[in-house]
Amino acid sequence: MRARNRLSPAFLRKAPMGKYCDGAGLWLIVRNDGGAQWVLRVTVHGRRREMGLGGYPEIGLAKAREIADRWRAMAKDGRDPIKEREREIRAARREDISLAIITADAFEARKAELKGDGTAGRWLSPLTLHVLPKLGKVPVTDLDQRDIRDTLAPIWHTKADTARKALNRLSIVLRHAAALGLDVDLQATDKAKALLGKSRHKPKNIPAMDWRDVPGFYANLEEPTLTHLALRLLILTGVRSGPLRNLRIEQIEGDVWTVPAEAMKGRKGATDDFRVPLSAEAQRVIDLARPHARNGYLFPNTRGGVISDMTLSRHMERKGLEARPHGFRTSLRTWLAEATDAPHEVAEAMLAHVVDGGVVRAYRRTDYLEQRAKLAERWADHVTGGAGQVVKLAGAAK
Repeated sequence: MRARNRLSPAFLRKAPMGKYCDGAGLWLIVRNDGGAQWVLRVTVHGRRREMGLGGYPEIGLAKAREIADRWRAMAKDGRDPIKEREREIRAARREDISLAIITADAFEARKAELKGDGTAGRWLSPLTLHVLPKLGKVPVTDLDQRDIRDTLAPIWHTKADTARKALNRLSIVLRHAAALGLDVDLQATDKAKALLGKSRHKPKNIPAMDWRDVPGFYANLEEPTLTHLALRLLILTGVRSGPLRNLRIEQIEGDVWTVPAEAMKGRKGATDDFRVPLSAEAQRVIDLARPHARNGYLFPNTRGGVISDMTLSRHMERKGLEARPHGFRTSLRTWLAEATDAPHEVAEAMLAHVVDGGVVRAYRRTDYLEQRAKLAERWADHVTGGAGQVVKLAGAAK
């Protein structure tokens, strides 16, 4: 048996920087800043484990030996002392495994997967608004399907999409808790969904303007204001409001606008930037907007950020229109279907939709930019008062 109790209190009070063994795996590590830390090294199932026992002199020599004896005995029984200590800490501080705490931990682990590292808060908002106020303090190990059902029942039929997202996020949080070694019911969300039943909510599509009516609306956007210019470019490019409102001047090069991959929505599995062909009319609109640019943004607001989505929506609302800005994507897609012979994959690419699996995309190295550029010019011709005649693409299927 290895010698034990090698160190003395007198030596520790004057110990210089270095590592000092008291025996049986107990070490004192003295740092160059004068601080010191007790460390215990044990072997469990043939694997060496090293655990900190606390600082010196807060924990004296006698206390360090006492603590070490306890963990050594546990290791001798074949139990990992580090995992056992973690279990004890969780048991002593149950608030550390509350749903709110585990949710925050799960969010941190997923931030890299979210657009802008989740700064917009959209991943968390269904939970922070509808779940955590009621269940945030509940230990995640106590959470069951009845808790979840009772919490989501008030919005299950009235805010079905939000409720569905909350259920999805809860499932992710529970899986995260299980990965932490907590005893949770991974089927709780599925059971809650069964208890809630089928939602009566019928999703409504965002109102869209008929593509034949778009030229008339576009003609009324004659003032060189940010709102008018932003709506014009939104119509011409078919992009979503977010990338357009956050458009930066350096993203534009000639007749191509390159939207960063992290700014795109609805392109799960796609990691490339998205190139938007700019028609001559779109380039003219951009040139008209350039004098308004501030801090690199083409459509800034007065507070240092960018114009809001509501600014564009309210303009259409004030005009007495049912259609909303996002609906112009539908207008464009319907025009592509009814007034052009664009192949399906090209038409979908106009709206940045991902239509193929990862393997297909890996082999198909094209974004149909040239074909989309021709369609963009024809769409601009229609929008600005052209005839909107059927467009023929060279090489398109008959």
